Amino acid sequence: MNKIVDLIASLWLYHGIRILLAALFIYGGVVKLMDPHAFARTISTYDLVPEPLLPVVAIGLPVVEFLAGFALAFDLRGSLATITGLLALFLAVLGYGILQDLDVDCGCFGAEELDKQAGLRLAFYRDLALAGIVVPYLYFSRRIRLQKVKAPEKGLTEDQQ
Repeated sequence: MNKIVDLIASLWLYHGIRILLAALFIYGGVVKLMDPHAFARTISTYDLVPEPLLPVVAIGLPVVEFLAGFALAFDLRGSLATITGLLALFLAVLGYGILQDLDVDCGCFGAEELDKQAGLRLAFYRDLALAGIVVPYLYFSRRIRLQKVKAPEKGLTEDQQ
């Protein structure tokens, strides 16, 4: 059991996974910012955002994605919570698209990266894996390392930990 805990608490694994997740969000934000009109068209097909707010969302959401990814890359406070919130939002929108049987692009990494309805399901499962496996790993890894640091401070022996 200690080997599993040590693996989960591995600083190298934590940094590697964190950087990969950060890069994914930075890339997604940049790609959308490069063509906000196409992203606005994709958003409008979901019919969830009022027309006057489309430009704000089409620019604002990718900016938040980019900044959250950038902050996560540097392990800044609140960045993982922001990424978690974005993933929850993405899962809700993708789930809505699937339930409504919409034949639309995911919009995750640009306007045309996936094949419509099949792409929605693939993007939903990808985001579900990120939200259900990767994000909890990052939270637990950080927590375990903090507990290991605090335990010696309290004068506990390794057996008492």
